Amino acid sequence: MSQPRHCPAVLIAAPASGQGKTTVTAALARLHRNQGRKVRVFKCGPDFLDPMILERASGAPVYQLDMWMVGEQESRRLLWEAAGEADLILIEGVMGLFDGTPSSADLARHFGVPVLGVIDGTAMAQTFGALALGLARYQPDLPFAGVLANRVGTLRHAQLLEGSLTEGLRWYGALSRETGIELPSRHLGLVQASELNDLDLRLDAAADALASSCEVALPPAVEFAAPDVIAAEPLLAGVRIAVARDEAFAFTYGASLDLLRAMGAELLFFSPIRDAGLPQADSLYLPGGYPELHHVALSRNTSMLDAIRAHHGAGKPLLAECGGMLYLLDSLTDVEGTRAELVGLLAGDAVMQKRLAALALQAVELPEGLLRGHTYHHSLTSTGLEPIARGLSPNGGRGAEAVYRQGRMTASYVHFYFPSNPTAVAALFAPDREDAFASKPAPTLDRVVPETSWAPLSNVGAGLLAKRP
Repeated sequence: MSQPRHCPAVLIAAPASGQGKTTVTAALARLHRNQGRKVRVFKCGPDFLDPMILERASGAPVYQLDMWMVGEQESRRLLWEAAGEADLILIEGVMGLFDGTPSSADLARHFGVPVLGVIDGTAMAQTFGALALGLARYQPDLPFAGVLANRVGTLRHAQLLEGSLTEGLRWYGALSRETGIELPSRHLGLVQASELNDLDLRLDAAADALASSCEVALPPAVEFAAPDVIAAEPLLAGVRIAVARDEAFAFTYGASLDLLRAMGAELLFFSPIRDAGLPQADSLYLPGGYPELHHVALSRNTSMLDAIRAHHGAGKPLLAECGGMLYLLDSLTDVEGTRAELVGLLAGDAVMQKRLAALALQAVELPEGLLRGHTYHHSLTSTGLEPIARGLSPNGGRGAEAVYRQGRMTASYVHFYFPSNPTAVAALFAPDREDAFASKPAPTLDRVVPETSWAPLSNVGAGLLAKRP
């Protein structure tokens, strides 16, 4: 485990959000996959939707990388493992290249992965070269591979953009806006991959468009150092966890599910929309998703609502995140004003907004320990319940999210990244433990890392050894 590994790699970034990073990353992944190469793709930051598209494009699991939420050691392990099996590693950045603390540029620099800049060439000619030079030279120590133009109009347009490059910047080609491969989106981001019937056609069209505009060659190999690895303890040995998974609940981190399995849990997936009841399980996990698009169907499945109430009534563990928490409320109203009554285990109601309500990384000090994650939602919730804890953003982002607890049920808007504290996660899901935390006061958040800190996560989380599904 001590030897470094080498693999060609680039980090795909852009001057800003909305430049088409996911489309380009997916096109590159499908292009090299169609040529018989094994491609592994990662996503910077806490996004759930982009990885669904990238998994379809590459044919391999996609995991998050982040210097704060995932941590340096866990990010190193994921990259090192991928380098042992892949012919090419692609990392899709988040927001603009230098945006955020830590940023995509910080991750690229830390691991020595060169940046491929994606620039939307719409209504642009020679200024393309100025933007490209700015990305490449703004931080002199940032490894930079070259640039790729997105949404190009004609062959002549692409030639103008290529001709604007200076100082030896490499041209990686262009993707036309006429190829019909743009990926549709909605309020939380891209439409889920499972909802796009023509996704593979779009991906192949994008791959063909790239192949016709650039030389299909691998970037230089990057050396990935071996991580310090500690095997996960079997803290959930024999525990059966029911996990909601359908078009309403799909926002799960692959690394979080890996951790549950590595600690010995058996995961039983079910659909709150279609299934009549829960699997025979000790614990229940309701992740985020789009319940607001399916709240009427969820409301009509009364046998499932009863099953979840019975699960909680039996004193069994239940963790609900974001959309999962909305499902547990008395009601949910969509942006059109349609209200649906739901599980009713949490006294309160949620109403969808057209505007963003919260977006931030979150550190939450629970009685079980400190967990990291993020929040991103368009709904507002009204409740008289008192939270047991509130999240805190390491970089001042909006949203100090409340965490609610009733018995063994824990619910909040926060999407937790389980490897940030495996012991705490095991305590949340372990059945039949004495609830020694019920009488404790709400903890303070003194241990939350300061704004500029990339404090490492727990050694167990950073060193998780788990087989990929």
